[in-house]
Amino acid sequence: MGQQQLLLIVLGVIIVGVAVVVGIQMFTDSAETANVDQVSTELLQYAVAAQQYYAKPTAMGGGGKAFTGYALSSDTTDNATYTLAVNAQSVVITGTCLTALKDDGTAAKVVITVQPKTVSTTVDD
Repeated sequence: MGQQQLLLIVLGVIIVGVAVVVGIQMFTDSAETANVDQVSTELLQYAVAAQQYYAKPTAMGGGGKAFTGYALSSDTTDNATYTLAVNAQSVVITGTCLTALKDDGTAAKVVITVQPKTVSTTVDD
C-alpha cells in the first residue's frame, strides 16, 4: 500500500512539474508575440506620420510630395529601437524588438516600407 502512495506522489510531482514548464514556455511565447505586435503597431503609426509629411506642402512644414527631411518623433520606445532610411519617394523603418527573439537568439525585426500611397510590412522573427 505504501509503495502505491509513493508512486502516486512521484507521478503527481512529475505532472505538476511538466505543467509548470509548459506554462512558462507559453507565457514566454505570448510575451514575444505581443512585443512583435506592439512594434508593428508603432511602425504603422510612424508610416501614417510619414505619409502625412509627404502630402503636406513645404510651406506648412511637410515634404511637398517628397519624404526627404522626414524624421521619427522618437527612435526608441519601451518595445523597440527604430532606424530610418529615407529616399525621396520611400521610407524604410526598421524596428528591432527589445524582448522578442528569433530562433537563433538575435532580436526579431519588423520592417515597414512606406510609399506615398502604400505601406508594406515584413516580420523577421
